[in-house]
Amino acid sequence: MSPLCAARAAVRVYAAGAAVILAQLLRRLRGALPEPVFPPQPDRVAIVTGGTDGIGYATAKHLARLGMHVVIAGNNERKSQEAVRTIKEETLNNKVEFLYCDLASMSSIRHFVRQFKAKNIPLHVLVNNAGVMMVPQRTTRDGFEEHFGVNYLGHFLLTNLLLDTLKESGSPGCCARVVTVSSATHYVGELNMEDLQSSCGYSPAGAYAQSKLALVLFTYHLQSLLASSGSHVTANAVDPGVVNTDLYRHVFWGTWLVKRLLGWLLFKTPDEGARTSIYAAVAPELEGVGGRYLYNEEATQSLQITYDKKLQRQLWARSCEMTRVLDVTQDGLAG
Repeated sequence: MSPLCAARAAVRVYAAGAAVILAQLLRRLRGALPEPVFPPQPDRVAIVTGGTDGIGYATAKHLARLGMHVVIAGNNERKSQEAVRTIKEETLNNKVEFLYCDLASMSSIRHFVRQFKAKNIPLHVLVNNAGVMMVPQRTTRDGFEEHFGVNYLGHFLLTNLLLDTLKESGSPGCCARVVTVSSATHYVGELNMEDLQSSCGYSPAGAYAQSKLALVLFTYHLQSLLASSGSHVTANAVDPGVVNTDLYRHVFWGTWLVKRLLGWLLFKTPDEGARTSIYAAVAPELEGVGGRYLYNEEATQSLQITYDKKLQRQLWARSCEMTRVLDVTQDGLAG
């Protein structure tokens, strides 16, 4: 990617972010909306990736408050154990635990899944939340560009390895749910099937947007496979908005300055940003409903190209090759 193309990608991403911030400001000026009330979730189990900070922490805490058994998947043991301790104290729910999972390592993901399955417990909700944002050019332990490898491929592998448990846990009228956190930046993303690793030129903004676009395509194709096999599992993508978290440490200094000075007014809090993830995970009106792109607890249209079934299949097939997962696209998932 030439410097000019990289600059254009950055402008598109920052413009998309500015549009979301403006919409959030207008929404805030109209008055704070009441926090939604969800029914208790006893005897249900959730995994939340990146549950130590920001949106992931807020999501894990709220699910625990609803009575769920919550497993935080993270790559920082000290922070994860502290998050577990705090959530237990604040929610009075002792069914909160941590399992190590580094989404930048395929072997770590597989080890996490083996550890979770050894517990012989069900899995009703998988929240694919963790991610990196606009980091310098670098690769995962398996050699993938970090945005694509962590944000997308890591969750692609994790979801596929847990699908059997999710299908066993879902039942008629009580589906298991896969919730994948995307972003409004997907609207300006471009999926380069010939260079998914951004090896021909790197733009942090472009690579981040591409990873979030890939997550929407993944969600829609996963839902198609699940529906065609009659599985009691649904998959939805969520957009948290622009949220005041530590993810912005790698962004353009001007954006960082705005966040420091006006984040309290322009950005959502982590609790506000987590609302749509929680909604997708537990809302009764979403029972049996999948293949949606959710923003502010409502279904909305994603980028038009995300509905391209051919592109969905191509990305899925390529992802199976990269992660060494059996490609069941042609036959659908086993019921």
